Amino acid sequence: MAKAKSAFVCTECGAEYRKWQGQCSSCQEWNTLSEVHLASARPGGGAAPGRSGYAGDLSREVIDLGNVDLSEVPRMSSTFAEFDRVLGGGLVPGSAVLLGGNPGAGKSTLLLQTACKLAQQRRILYVTGEESLSQVAMRAHRLQLPTNGLKMLAETSVETILGVAEREKPEILVIDSIQTMHLEDIASAPGGVAQVRESAAALTRFAKKTNTVLLLVGHVTKDGSLAGPKVLEHMIDASLLLEGGADSRFRTLRGQKNRFGAVNELGVFAMLEQGLKEVKNPSAIFLSRQEQQAPGSLVMVVWEGTRPILVEVQALVDESALGNPRRVAVGVDQNRLAMLLAVLNRHGGLFTGDQDVFLNVVGGVKVLETSADLAVLLAVVSSLQNRALPKELVVFGEVGLSGEIRPVPSGQERIAEAAKHGFLRAIVPRANAPKQAPKGMEVIAVDKLSDALDAL
Repeated sequence: MAKAKSAFVCTECGAEYRKWQGQCSSCQEWNTLSEVHLASARPGGGAAPGRSGYAGDLSREVIDLGNVDLSEVPRMSSTFAEFDRVLGGGLVPGSAVLLGGNPGAGKSTLLLQTACKLAQQRRILYVTGEESLSQVAMRAHRLQLPTNGLKMLAETSVETILGVAEREKPEILVIDSIQTMHLEDIASAPGGVAQVRESAAALTRFAKKTNTVLLLVGHVTKDGSLAGPKVLEHMIDASLLLEGGADSRFRTLRGQKNRFGAVNELGVFAMLEQGLKEVKNPSAIFLSRQEQQAPGSLVMVVWEGTRPILVEVQALVDESALGNPRRVAVGVDQNRLAMLLAVLNRHGGLFTGDQDVFLNVVGGVKVLETSADLAVLLAVVSSLQNRALPKELVVFGEVGLSGEIRPVPSGQERIAEAAKHGFLRAIVPRANAPKQAPKGMEVIAVDKLSDALDAL
């Protein structure tokens, strides 16, 4: 008998090694190599060669790229407008979507609500590997969801699931979760690198072959990234992350990878007793401000996917009792905060080297773009001077290392969104200033940080 071969695969980056070693040479992470048993070669010295010594179906034809059919693939609505927005317009037949999130974020709740509503008009198979059928039924009853028509299966064997799916022929196949699935031929426990990779590959092949929408639930690690090998994220078509703290009733759905839409789209949901409910106007929930304006508070306009969102940033500057002042940022990059404070010292003439600086974006929003630079600096200046900024003021703009205020994308739409919510003044980069400001709104265009400070 041929000896079974094995390799050691890094769970972080997917690099393979012949022998175990403590550190992965590719991503420099420690203790991330796991043994994977490889399929043994076919007895007899390999595949039968075709022409030029290669095996395979030589009758397959190639096609010119210009002759490929460009007809629009019909999408299926998930019954949630926010879910469809993050997906790029809806569910695409034959696609594989991975939904991750922390325990209790609402992954299973979101997919159960979607499946129950779609089951009234489409064929859906919901496979649960973590809960019993009675547990799922109790949750559906508590959420007051229509349960008739939804096909359920409690199973963890991928071979059995594929056999049932071949018989039922569902349009949508939900797997909760991929870490509990296993193949009989793989000699490792469910949740391991080999099991997750091969199970996902088998399910994805079935989805592509039968034009079925595959929805996978995935666990996350302690740092918030999707668990399992990185090759898992390469197999699928869309990777979505459902975020939300245990102390907040709002959940944000963000796309990390999407072959059928933008990757920076953001969907907002509210967790209620009846399950997840979509928030159609996120700016309204992030702008629940007090009547009395406090120093260090300012509203900025960030761009998420295809829409602007108004969020509040708060800064607190206080004298430090330590030799090394603290720089704490929640919702923005802490390294960027340190860089902006250096720009404020050099080009704004305000020294914060002996001050503790704390920054927070209200509502748990994570700002990933540079349009928040100017708002962050003006909030810091407001707290440093202990002077409140006008409540009707909104700010956005990127700050360069030489103190210049750089333009940001979609500046006109940001100003229009602020005007729609009743803001009367806006400090923006000069290149983003409109030729004609919205009615009742004053737009102040600035070129340098010193101009923005003078405008206050």
